[in-house]
Amino acid sequence: MVPWRATEEGFVTENIIEWYGRFAAGRPGAIVVEATGVRDIASGPLLRIGHDRFIPGLRKLVETVRRESLGHTRLFIQIIDFLAVKRRPQKDKFFARFLEVQDRHRAALAEATDDARWIEAGESRLRDFLAAAPDELLDRVLDERELESLRFGYRERVTDMDLPHVRELPQVLPGIFASAAERAREAGFDGVELHYAHAYTMASFLSAKNDRADGYGGSRENRVRLPLEVYRAVRERVGGDYAVGVRFLGDEVIEHGSHLEDAVYFGVEFARAGFDYLSVSKGGKFDDAKQPKVGQAVYPYTGRSGYECMPTVLSDEQGPFGRNVPLAAAIKRAVNATGFATPVVTSGGISTFEQAEDILRNGEADVIGAARQSLADPDWFLKIRLGRGEEIRRCVFTNYCEGLDQMHKQVTCKLWDRVELDEPGITMSDDGRRRLVPPRLARAREER
Repeated sequence: MVPWRATEEGFVTENIIEWYGRFAAGRPGAIVVEATGVRDIASGPLLRIGHDRFIPGLRKLVETVRRESLGHTRLFIQIIDFLAVKRRPQKDKFFARFLEVQDRHRAALAEATDDARWIEAGESRLRDFLAAAPDELLDRVLDERELESLRFGYRERVTDMDLPHVRELPQVLPGIFASAAERAREAGFDGVELHYAHAYTMASFLSAKNDRADGYGGSRENRVRLPLEVYRAVRERVGGDYAVGVRFLGDEVIEHGSHLEDAVYFGVEFARAGFDYLSVSKGGKFDDAKQPKVGQAVYPYTGRSGYECMPTVLSDEQGPFGRNVPLAAAIKRAVNATGFATPVVTSGGISTFEQAEDILRNGEADVIGAARQSLADPDWFLKIRLGRGEEIRRCVFTNYCEGLDQMHKQVTCKLWDRVELDEPGITMSDDGRRRLVPPRLARAREER
């Protein structure tokens, strides 16, 4: 989970330390630290690991989790790469600054208006006219990507082979990920999780929509090529005694995207390559996201694929509970049938001990991941062990937390963020209205 507590430069803060320390106090088997950027580039208040200067803060985070969990909790860090995503521009700004006027625009405008004078018209006049034009006319003049940039904001794709830095991704990403993993090991993490899921670079290479013609797109064999090369570079750098897992999609849930049969193939290839675990997610793509407001960036959890990634209680007859589990189960069956015992992690709407145990007992997965339930109650693991299950705060799956994430606000849970606000020494959100971590479990330390 990305809690929006890092600095604008990507450094660990005291709020980050408090956040992960609070989760560690519940003694989960493992914590996967939020998606952390592998490049040394500006990316807002998201953790980064693209330079050695980030290691001291990350090391302090590791030490905090060790201390607060009494050494019980293993700690991984999820490392991620992403391409440029711009905010939706104002219409006049788009036409004044961003549209590259070409002859095809002039021809299309002349045809659409039945006025040949646009062929020779001055560029400023043409831009001003388009800025005031209705959507129906723009649909006839602009191409698909230009319309997207106008209405959603410009977004790079791994298939933009005209961009040198995109074309060169297969040559540069293995080394970048390997260096990030090496820093994670130096900081003391027990392992790294390579983020190959959702709306980001590596997931886009795996996607069926990836039609690159350079050997890294098209067939499944080509689409999995770079993800495997990244893994091998990471493994070579960190060694065979260090945990390297992967988070990938069981289904993109988008038109012309990858689905379960692709994920089964990828899962077997990941197991064959030597990944230490396979963590299966679903959806969360830019492709079907809702149109953002002007000045905001498109958010990949607002369309159907996003809903399937983080379903709410206002759902279909299945509800939000464990609806991703069949994907993990199918991948696990294929991996095991091929002769591999690589553990498979499932997640998504898992909020009770009984539900988790049933999944394990039925052989649908080997490990349970629970983000939103753990946010609702970081102590639910400990409460079960102590026989205090009636005290667990169960997630109600309204996605209050996801709404805060969408607005880039510090993420909290509505079940505890306005509870005991007079407690001494608590840290508050920037607006002063919410506590940033839940209250401590009474007598937890004595009973552990």
